[in-house]
Parts: sequence; C-alpha cells; structure tokens
Amino acid sequence: MKKKNVVVSLLFWLGIYLMMVLAPLIVLNIGDLPPGSGFWWDLSMAFGFAGMAMMGMQFFLTARFKRVSAPFGIDIIYYFHRYLAIAAFVFIFLHFLIIRINNVEALGAMSPLEAPWYMTTGRVSLLLFMLLIVTSLFRKQLKIKYETWRILHIVMAVTALLLALSHIEGVGYYLATPEKRWLWTAYTLFFVLLIVYIRFIKPWSMKRHPYRVVEIKKEYGSAYTIVVEAVNHSGMQYKAGQFAWLTLKDSPFHIKEHPFSFSSSPANNNRIEFTIKELGDFTKTIKDTPIGEAVYLDGPYGTFCVDNYPDAPGFVFITAGVGAAPIMSMLRSMADKNDKRPLIFLNINKNWESIIFRDELEDIQNHLNLKLIHLLSKADDAWQGERGRVSKALFQKILPEDFLEFEYFICGPKPMSNAAQKELYGLRVPLSKVHFELFDMV
Repeated sequence: MKKKNVVVSLLFWLGIYLMMVLAPLIVLNIGDLPPGSGFWWDLSMAFGFAGMAMMGMQFFLTARFKRVSAPFGIDIIYYFHRYLAIAAFVFIFLHFLIIRINNVEALGAMSPLEAPWYMTTGRVSLLLFMLLIVTSLFRKQLKIKYETWRILHIVMAVTALLLALSHIEGVGYYLATPEKRWLWTAYTLFFVLLIVYIRFIKPWSMKRHPYRVVEIKKEYGSAYTIVVEAVNHSGMQYKAGQFAWLTLKDSPFHIKEHPFSFSSSPANNNRIEFTIKELGDFTKTIKDTPIGEAVYLDGPYGTFCVDNYPDAPGFVFITAGVGAAPIMSMLRSMADKNDKRPLIFLNINKNWESIIFRDELEDIQNHLNLKLIHLLSKADDAWQGERGRVSKALFQKILPEDFLEFEYFICGPKPMSNAAQKELYGLRVPLSKVHFELFDMV
C-alpha cells in the first residue's frame, strides 16, 4: 500500500470514528432542550453520551474488520482500543461525578431496592466498566489466565453496554423528539449488530472453513511448529510476517483463541505453519496436540511484512526467541521468490541451544543474500560470536554504510524491542523505517 493511500485511509477511518462519537452530542442538542438544563447538567450529559458512544465503538475496534485495520495494523488498533477504553470510562465517570456534586437529588436513592431500575443499571454498568479496565490493565499482576480474562472481558463488556443502553432508555432525557430517538435507536441497533457479528457470524464463518493438524515438529528452544492443512477449501491468502488467531481443541464459538504469527512461506497457502514457544498454559499443550485435531483460523492480520516495501534496498531483522517466527516466514518467502536484496538478521537468544530454526537459518544463507548474526546473552566460553545485548556499538559493527536506507523489522520481548528501537533512533534511523510488533498475549 502506497504511503499516500495509507494516510488517506488513516484519516478516513479516524474521521468515521470521530463522527460516530460526536454525532450524538450534535443531534441530541439540536432544538429545544429539556427543562432544568444548565451548563453543568449539559456538560454531564455530553460526557455521558460521548462516553457511551466510545464504549459502543470499542466493539467496532475489536471486530477485526480487515479494511479498517489495514492502514494501522491490528496491533495498533488494539492499543488504540485500550487507551480509548480508559478515556470512555473517564467520560462516563465524569457524567456521574458532576451530577453527584452539582445535582445530587437527581441521582435518587443509592440502594437498588429503592432507586429506579434505570438508575441501578447505570451504576452497575459503571462498576462493570471499571472492573473491565482494571482486569485488562493489570491482568498479569492479578494472575488471571489469558483464556479466563478473555471470557470475563467479553461478558463484562457486553453486559456493561446493554445496561448502559437500558439506563439511557429509562432516563429518557434528551430523547423526547422522534429524530433524537431514531438516532439513539440506530446507535443501539449498530452496537447490538456488532456484538452479533463478533460473537456469532464470524465464528460461524470460521466453523465453515476448518483446518486440521497434520504434523507437530519439535524445534530448538522449547518451541514446536504446528502444521495445519485446509479441509475442503482453498486455504488462506496471507503475506509473510502476518498472523492469525488460532482456535485449537475447541469450537470458534467458545472464545478460546490465541494470536500467532505464520512461520511458513505463503507460497503454499493450503499448508500453514505456526511456530510456538512454551511460555504459558496454552502454549505448553501444543506438543500434545493429536494429528487430525480440528483447527480454526481467523486471519490474516498485520502490516509487519516486507512485501509492503517492494522498493526497499534491503532489510534488517532483529529478533529474540520465538520472535524469529514471522521473520522466518519472510525469509522463506524471499527464498521462494529468489529475492537477492541484502538482508541482515540479528538473532538474539540466551545460548546456542535456544536458537529456534538454527539449522535452517544456516542453510537458507545459501539461497539469500543474508548476513546472519547470533547474539547470545549467556554464551559459554567456547562461543566465538557476539555476546551481550543490543547496543549502538554492535549496530555500527554489523550494519552496512547505507543502513539509513534499509527497512527494519523488530520482533521479540518488549524490553529487547524498546532497547533496539532506542539504539536505532540514536543512529538517526528514520522512525518510518522501523517496524515492530506490539502484541504481548500469552
């Protein structure tokens, strides 16, 4: 995708988002306002409607519409989703707080036994929204398993949205005219249809296009490659470096999916490989997956692809551990295409035994213009290669003279990625040429 088209698409979708959030504020304030309104009251209502619209749009952001995510990358969309959720909560909390300070009698009794039902649904919605954000931001600190968190996240999000909608309907403020009621009815239907699409239509489509496990390959570094083949369909068209959500040993309706990068070349889209390291409860079960097990895929997603830069004079890959998986997909694809552009691959691991794809990386150098550098943080005395961590001195040593023209791809744990980016920026590598994955889901 050309840079100009990306910018246009980006501005278009940002405009759509802002329009969806601001439209209720504009329309609901047209014409005569209900009696009893004033600056603080109207400000509270503005915060409430804006927060509600943002809350509903969270479902749109996580629906994984490929056309929407294309200019951003779905990892950026998910970060956008996280911080907008916090902003939406702040708006909704301010809606409550301003009334609590400025017009406390409007809140009525706090006890659900005495308060109107629609006031209780609003308060419960606010509480659920707060719990949703806390469990998302501090999942690891709270030691909540990823699968458990996903189920809780979805249940709380849907319940909070439906309760908030019932609160708005019950209060009825600013919804007196037919035009305003039609607007909010349309919003309600849009949010409900999004939930139906995400939770029912998309899983149904995945169910109709199954895959099956045909091989489990043991790799170095406590990793396994799961090989799947399409069943009665043509497979998936993807780019090297992209990823998919994988549902294994379960139905796609059960919300037990995990994102993994493709490690295979897209040349054979009927046979797909994912290389997965044993890091969590789910990943530790990969090696025990029986041959013939049903698999469901939702993808492809992601913009972490060399194919997006056909005019690049060369590429630099920087990975740690299983972060080498999407890079391996790129290398295999470039070998299939007989791509002879210069490539530099800095592969960071603890020791020689932990290097995933170690043997194939040595062999693939015969098919590519590839300079492979292994950087070991805990090498034994016999190791004669690079040691330690990424540094400016190391980059100055391994990069070519025209390194500012290359495209850089970084994949691995966040501390390594941050350190590599910092050193590259210190060498004045343009921000637009440094690409990295942001996912941290285990």
